Amino acid sequence: MSTEKLDYQGAGVNISAGNELVDRIKSLAATTTRPEVLGGPGGFASLFRLDTGRWRDPVLVAGTDGVGTKLTLALALDRIDDLGRDLVAMCANDVAVTGAEPLFFLDYYATGKLDVEQGERLIAGIAAGCREAGCALVGGESAELPGLYAGRDFDLAGFCVGAVERDAILEGATVTPGDKVLGIASSGPHANGYSLIRRVIEASGADLETKLEGRSLADWLLAPTLIYVRAIRALLDAGPIHAFAHITGGGLTENLPRMLPNDTTAVLDTESWPRPAIFDWLARYGNIEAREMYRVFNMGIGLAAVLPADAIETARATLAGLGIESREIGRIETREQAGSPNVFYRGL
Repeated sequence: MSTEKLDYQGAGVNISAGNELVDRIKSLAATTTRPEVLGGPGGFASLFRLDTGRWRDPVLVAGTDGVGTKLTLALALDRIDDLGRDLVAMCANDVAVTGAEPLFFLDYYATGKLDVEQGERLIAGIAAGCREAGCALVGGESAELPGLYAGRDFDLAGFCVGAVERDAILEGATVTPGDKVLGIASSGPHANGYSLIRRVIEASGADLETKLEGRSLADWLLAPTLIYVRAIRALLDAGPIHAFAHITGGGLTENLPRMLPNDTTAVLDTESWPRPAIFDWLARYGNIEAREMYRVFNMGIGLAAVLPADAIETARATLAGLGIESREIGRIETREQAGSPNVFYRGL
């Protein structure tokens, strides 16, 4: 039996700091609210009333993700403010590519020692991402876990829920040979491949302030993941879309097949879009083979859309009107035999 008087704060958990962070989060969440939100953060659970007058046959769509080891690099450089945008993007983009409208978002922030300022910076980024994605930040959880995380180390995860009419779900079933593939630019590696990126930095001894086409390596690597919800909704309004793919971990190689029927292949022309300089730097200083690069990174394409050939110019004009860069990057062909690739690269 201990003779020392123990309390929770002495064990490494500061309840008062947690309460202060919740109070700060409430004002940030208020900037993202939607009419369907009932109440606000701080309750046992979050409440969202689906407008049954708006939806005929709604299907709820849920997605969850994290930021991965990009946060390790961001924490080392004390550049964590955009990680919340990464988090929203990784979840909301996945929901949106099904044809769904993102409705609400929750986060999970776990750390070894709760730093209210750090937490507020992270949640502010999440709120900014939610505003851009059009979804409400309805709640979340902060956890102080001494012994599991050291000091200010932390992890960040998120959960997004959207809705789509059942007959409007995009699952790739209408993709046919002759369709075109439209690529929408990424801002860089987004939030994928950072375990390899950090190995390249370590092996090359790179100075992250080194300039690459006028930007530091740190700027290239910590650029936030683009949120494609606005682009997706605009394309759906503009004309027929057969499928979308959010290009995340696994790159084009692994993500395009997720929206393709088994009897089709996406034939991509690697010379048809500009590749951000950071990818050439990673390939060179990491001695990474080209096919591995396309299997790990997005290589400059953060979102791909498959649509009829006669709809591509309208789609590109729609995106240009929003200031969004896009390129025709390939086409859909018949897959010649089982076991052949679902993605074929011309130029590799």
